[in-house]
Amino acid sequence: MQIQARRYDNLEPVELTIAGEQIERISPLGAAGERLDLPYVSPPFFDHQINGYDGVWFSDEELTAEAAIATGAAHYQFGVTRLFPTLITNSFAALSQGFAALRSACEQDAATDRMFPGFHLEGPYLSGEDGPRGAHPKDQIRPADWEEFQRLQEAAGGRILLVTIAPEVEGAIDFIERAVESSLVVSIGHTAASPEQIRAAVDAGARMSTHLGNGAHGTLRRHPNYIWEQLGDARLAAGVISDGHHLPPSVLRTIVAAKGVENTLITCDASGLAGRPPGRYEFESVEVEVLERGPIVIAGQSQILAGSGVQTDVCVAFILRVTDVSLAQAIDMAGRYPARLFELDEIRLRRGSAADLMVFRYPERGGDLTIEQTIAAGQVRYDGR
Repeated sequence: MQIQARRYDNLEPVELTIAGEQIERISPLGAAGERLDLPYVSPPFFDHQINGYDGVWFSDEELTAEAAIATGAAHYQFGVTRLFPTLITNSFAALSQGFAALRSACEQDAATDRMFPGFHLEGPYLSGEDGPRGAHPKDQIRPADWEEFQRLQEAAGGRILLVTIAPEVEGAIDFIERAVESSLVVSIGHTAASPEQIRAAVDAGARMSTHLGNGAHGTLRRHPNYIWEQLGDARLAAGVISDGHHLPPSVLRTIVAAKGVENTLITCDASGLAGRPPGRYEFESVEVEVLERGPIVIAGQSQILAGSGVQTDVCVAFILRVTDVSLAQAIDMAGRYPARLFELDEIRLRRGSAADLMVFRYPERGGDLTIEQTIAAGQVRYDGR
């Protein structure tokens, strides 16, 4: 297979030759000015936090392997070839069933096993306060329990790689230390912690902030507070939901400036209602509303968001629109840099790299990304041309 396109990193027109599951050769095509009609080619997206799509929630205790396989495959159209299915706060039985279904999906289908290189447990060891708790069900919030987590990890077949926890919950610091010893990435999120508790979590090995700036009180003391404390700690990478609703442009610019491009990780945090029409829906006794203008919220108000309604490609386009990052940097913030944090393969445009690629159009700064093709393991998985 051959692809003619402009490299996303230096705009050079090239022809990529794919043999099997790898890039066999990259050859120059000629002067850039003569090839402006070509689309771009880049590594695809890897999103570390996706809750589901089109009515399917990975947290659903009735999730089946077949539904998980189909939901994963639906993300090829958005340029995503890897994602962490994310299970949020729920009963042990529901979480265990969800992880078992995801494990079964990976064991049944090789493409899904590549699409889901790890799982994300967001909760249930989170703040119970309104605001920081976000859309997580209050009656299932509980102290950190390493033994419970071990049983969940067993159900998942050892595939849980990311855990989001609030440092102030009972047992959190001991949990973080044990998780780090087990080679997990621990992320701070949905927290009302004091600065001292944030620092204790980072000292224990936490390496990331889950959707920094969200899952927080509507009003905070100006300083110190748990957002400043995470923003100012260079040991923490920052996940950001750059969908145009979760964070205003000024906050995105501040996080990128404080953390640097390589430590700012784009996620869409897509809800299981992403792709669904406006209206009210119920999931696990929580009523959620998809608003006409795009956001997904806890029904009856507009401040507490319940995940995003868009995918990673939209989030990349928005961060390009409102910050000074380059096209290459934005693509890597949604792919290469998170893969590095989780010690997964960093897909690169070079000979011998995995043939996971995205071919897309991007007319100009401020425009949208249009995905034309998504290739995974040398196979065209989406063709929208």
